Amino acid sequence: MLLAAVLLALSYAGTAAASARSLPARVVVVGVPGLQWSDLDRDRTPSLWKLVEGGGAASLSTRAVPLPDRGVTCEVAGWLTVSAGQRAGAPGTDCAPPVPPLPAPDGGASVPDWSGLVTYNAEETSYKPALGLLGQLVADAGGKVAAAGPGAALGAADRSGKVGKYAATIDGLGDLAPYRLVVVEAADLARAGTGRDGGPAPAGGQDRQAAVAGADRQVGAVLDRLPPETTVLLGGLSDTSAAPHLHVAVARGPSPDGGPYPHGYLTTTSTRQDGLVTNTDLTATVIALLGLETPNGVVGHAWRSAGPSGEPAAAMVRDLAGEDLASQVLRKVRGPFFTVFVAVQILFYLLAAVAIRRGWGGSRALTATRAVAVVSGAIAIATFLAQLVPWWSLPAPMAAVILTITGIACAIAGIAFAGPWRAHVLGPLTVVAGITSLALLADVMTGSRLQVNAVTGYEPVTGGRFYGFSNIAFAVYSAGTILALAGIAQWLISRGRRTLALAVCAAYGLFAVFADGWPAWGADFGGVPAFLAGVAVFLILLSGSRVSPVKLGLIGLAGVLLIGAIAVADWLKPAAQRTHLGSFVQQVLDGEAWTVIGRKLGAMVGVTVGNWSLTLLSLVALAFLFLVLDRPSRWGASALGRAYLLAPALRAGLIGALVCALIGFLMNDSGIAIPAMALTVAVPLTLAACVRALQLSPPTTPERASAPAGTTAPPAL
Repeated sequence: MLLAAVLLALSYAGTAAASARSLPARVVVVGVPGLQWSDLDRDRTPSLWKLVEGGGAASLSTRAVPLPDRGVTCEVAGWLTVSAGQRAGAPGTDCAPPVPPLPAPDGGASVPDWSGLVTYNAEETSYKPALGLLGQLVADAGGKVAAAGPGAALGAADRSGKVGKYAATIDGLGDLAPYRLVVVEAADLARAGTGRDGGPAPAGGQDRQAAVAGADRQVGAVLDRLPPETTVLLGGLSDTSAAPHLHVAVARGPSPDGGPYPHGYLTTTSTRQDGLVTNTDLTATVIALLGLETPNGVVGHAWRSAGPSGEPAAAMVRDLAGEDLASQVLRKVRGPFFTVFVAVQILFYLLAAVAIRRGWGGSRALTATRAVAVVSGAIAIATFLAQLVPWWSLPAPMAAVILTITGIACAIAGIAFAGPWRAHVLGPLTVVAGITSLALLADVMTGSRLQVNAVTGYEPVTGGRFYGFSNIAFAVYSAGTILALAGIAQWLISRGRRTLALAVCAAYGLFAVFADGWPAWGADFGGVPAFLAGVAVFLILLSGSRVSPVKLGLIGLAGVLLIGAIAVADWLKPAAQRTHLGSFVQQVLDGEAWTVIGRKLGAMVGVTVGNWSLTLLSLVALAFLFLVLDRPSRWGASALGRAYLLAPALRAGLIGALVCALIGFLMNDSGIAIPAMALTVAVPLTLAACVRALQLSPPTTPERASAPAGTTAPPAL
């Protein structure tokens, strides 16, 4: 019944018949490779400014196949991605500009070595883009296609590499009225930003301003020639600098909804973020504007307005430029941050091992260890809450992000120690884990803004994901949820309410799993089976039962069926409303699923093998758990055993969290990052509980390891 309800709810969502709408007579796509929001100025770029004032604007994530070892999208790849509506790449290791097409007697042209580009993308990339899809689709519908500029020819060509009408500039096309699709290239920035070796190199200040002014004049020439009922879509389709950036996206004229694009931010189903769209969405937008059926190979969704805005154009440009700045700062600080993060975590485990195993420092050392452990357990959620503070705009962003995260973690720890619950073994653990679970749940229910440009969240420039639970957020969320439920269950059980404890944990645990997979919220495919397994193991152990292979098999089957039902129900919605869950079902039907699975498996192995720091952190955390907390120490019986005696629900919660992390590691493309972040939550909070257990039950013989009188420490794990 539950699965049926899920299917019905999702299949009926958004399936109301579309109302009659007035489609534009034509669409003009203007590609300005390399254009960033920081380039725009009211006086220097009047034409671009006019577009922003009269339409919708957003940052553009260039989702193409980047150049090897450089991570940037070259011009050819950007234009081919528009052509295919799917990530495409260009052969070679540099950013050579597009080659001018070969003219035809009828005024058209042919793209040189088109077959080579098709072969490269079919054999050397894992996305298998259908080059020429956009141009062919318009031509097959009886529409005429024109292109101005070599790059535009790549975007407008049909499947054979031919363009119906071609000219080097917009003036050479003559009257635009006969054409349904016009693609124009304004390549001033790209030419100014190309180094002597053909690779991307940033232009100097004055040179860049001159190039931007030249591109603006070309855009102005396009706007001056537009016939009525024309929609203009402008995008900075590729990078022209040594590092990838977010670029400009603007839409003016009739929208797919029928009315004109109002002044305000653009959004799309692909990102669910106001002011953020992708270049694969550009292809889907053209198709929707022309009233054509979107083929399955197009992965994007149409640009649409997030709503009219009274915000001045200057404020919008400033905010969108700030998003790119945040992305650039994130790329610089993420690596050093994780290096510091891992080093501090490992150092803390070593010092805590001395305090626990040897008893050095006495009771004061234990008190300090507990306090630092609670702060450490709050670090993971603090990395997301730090996005409430614009740390990237401060003079020293690396120091700013560390201080911001540490300050928030200390504030959470303060709450954990602020009430009477601090005296209980699982008191601080429950507070920190509960804040972790609720904060991330609230985030995905309200748009996932805390994960955008967070050091442990999404990186919009690379465009891997824009909404729902990222893999790292899932790891933190699932571990926090299961441990919080363990603390709540222990509180209820200690008051003789075991049945209520099981009911509460089952209700919130299943809701948390549902929220993780629900397309409108978490939209997490691989996390649902792992999370359901972790919650189920926790509930089985909490009830006093044993976990058998049969039960594990049934749990795994239930997880697969649940996420399968959600994905199929998402697929039943119109293609324009599907998330990646429904798109995966379509890929299964099209025979492309194994390609996707292989790509994700390769990413998982690559992340696990390549990220030695998180691998080291995971190994040290597990060693600390099993070799320090789970063995007798200077204080007597094992600290973990004492914590289990005083709070038996901790054992169920810890094992459930570890099961979830292990299965999540096997099912997601982030690899070792999932158990590393889950352990970052679970192990420090477990340490805090263990220290409190030691304080509440001191050993009878301090000089040797012995359990408290009258107790027998059970095997921990």
